[in-house]
Amino acid sequence: MHTAVFPGSFDPITTGHVDLVRRAVPLFDRIVVAVGINSQKSYLFGLEQRMQWLREVFADEPTVRVDSFEGLTAHYCSRIGARYLLRGLRNSSDFDYEKTISQLNGIVGDGLETFFLISQPTYSHISSTIVREIIKGGGDARPFLPDTLQLPARHDTPA
Repeated sequence: MHTAVFPGSFDPITTGHVDLVRRAVPLFDRIVVAVGINSQKSYLFGLEQRMQWLREVFADEPTVRVDSFEGLTAHYCSRIGARYLLRGLRNSSDFDYEKTISQLNGIVGDGLETFFLISQPTYSHISSTIVREIIKGGGDARPFLPDTLQLPARHDTPA
């Protein structure tokens, strides 16, 4: 079975993330959208909220599973038997960063391969960081979020 892991914080999940996973579905037997947990990081939305959103967004994709993990992504992939990582590239800065990470993951993950998909132009300007800033600033982030995602009434306190 060819399993790919799409790791991220998904704080929140964006239309760019959704597009990437949907485009990758035909390439793998299973895709695990995995929320990485970093105790040193402050999140706008709690883990359970992010997991719920992911399950709702991908409810119609039988080969997509949602999970969470702590520690190194490469170690998580090894634990679940995944040999592939899925990553999106929006621009050349993403490429430079992701290339280095993929090379390290290949060593730490004993041959773990990274598949890169170039963002569609419609989504190349969207990042969770920018969407969080829009939300925190009281702006309308709906154009950048999946239709099924319902934001809580207040978002000004980190989870």
